[in-house]
Amino acid sequence: MGIGIGKVSKLTGCNIETIRYYERIGIVEDPGRNQGGHRVYASEHVKQIRFIKRARELGFSLDDIRGLLALSGDTVEGCSSAQLITEQHLKQIKDKLDDLQRLEKVLVNLASLCNKQQKSCPILDALTEP
Repeated sequence: MGIGIGKVSKLTGCNIETIRYYERIGIVEDPGRNQGGHRVYASEHVKQIRFIKRARELGFSLDDIRGLLALSGDTVEGCSSAQLITEQHLKQIKDKLDDLQRLEKVLVNLASLCNKQQKSCPILDALTEP
């Protein structure tokens, strides 16, 4: 006997609509259906959904997750490929952090220009400049 989608949602912490979305895009294997037409999940589905949820929490894209799922069960080659995907993701995160640090400097500088005694606001002026 399988597990219903409500229980899968509770076991994985993943929203029911999200689980259905993952099925529609093919990242989660389509579960079978019972005689009433309701989805019936196996323990493997629960593992898959937990994997996807955790990978999403770490910021992996659905394409990356699809690739990682395809590697699960593989041995040395799979681990090497998973490492490459992870290193590429890490580079993207570092690039975003660099961008955020540059943005922080600009905003700190802008905020420092503000003097409550001025008639015009340098922040608003800076935002309207081309």
